[in-house]
Amino acid sequence: MSKILITGATGLIGTRLTEMLIQQGHEISHLGRTRREGKIPSFVWDVDRGIMDEQALKSVDTVIHLAGAGVADKRWTEKRKQEILESRIKSTALLARYLETNQNVNTLVCASAIGYYGFGLGDAEYTEESNSGNDFLAKVVKAWEAEVDKIQNKRVVKLRVGIVLSEKGGALKEMATPFRWGIGAPLGTGKQYMSWIHIDDLCRMFIKAVEDNAMHGTYNATGLYAVTNQELTRAIANALHKPIVLPPIPAFVLNILIGEMAILVLNGSIVSSKRIQQMGFKFQFQTLESALTNLLNPKRT
Repeated sequence: MSKILITGATGLIGTRLTEMLIQQGHEISHLGRTRREGKIPSFVWDVDRGIMDEQALKSVDTVIHLAGAGVADKRWTEKRKQEILESRIKSTALLARYLETNQNVNTLVCASAIGYYGFGLGDAEYTEESNSGNDFLAKVVKAWEAEVDKIQNKRVVKLRVGIVLSEKGGALKEMATPFRWGIGAPLGTGKQYMSWIHIDDLCRMFIKAVEDNAMHGTYNATGLYAVTNQELTRAIANALHKPIVLPPIPAFVLNILIGEMAILVLNGSIVSSKRIQQMGFKFQFQTLESALTNLLNPKRT
């Protein structure tokens, strides 16, 4: 079993991943901006000042790096966009500096994002070999991964995470809430593709990356297949036993409400997870329907 330090552990993914790693018998500690009381050892770093508690890496053999300002947490002002970029660049550079002289850490598993490929309305399938996009998020992810690539003499795995489905937050919670109120509807044309993954399958990918020494480089962390926004909307409605009574929400309305960030829901991409499947990964939730039933109607699974 590994001794694992997780950055960004209090977020949606980090919280669930911590639970699942402990269930697997791994020894976990956290690294964040503030020290937290509890059973899990907690260490502090100051990303802006470029310092961290050196004890955080003592006896650790694996680091899982999830830290970064939430992309969809706030409206994209120029200041917020800079925060999104710098939170990833600075935290990764700081980690790299401390890992450079550390001999016991042999593995780094780093979160990335399918935003690397950019967003569009087409039906082209993206693989790990595809070129990066040119929009804001694509440039952020490209710069983020460039910092990860500077880390030498470690086994490095980058997981480009898709749209994470969880009942506790993120995209699914935001999409399901209007249906609970009876006002759910597709967004924009509804034809944009969404490459989704159940949070437990995503965490199992991180665990595989930790445990499988044959894994290295970049892997897309998405489900077996992508669906359109219209298909996802219909599946959520069915899982909640709610009708779709409203017409699609026009793009201009979303642009007014959330500004440039509307690209996250109005555009999309089909991202293939074949490479990690070729490494032997098996999905627990192979269909969107099984994932949504588990998350929205857990008593029926």
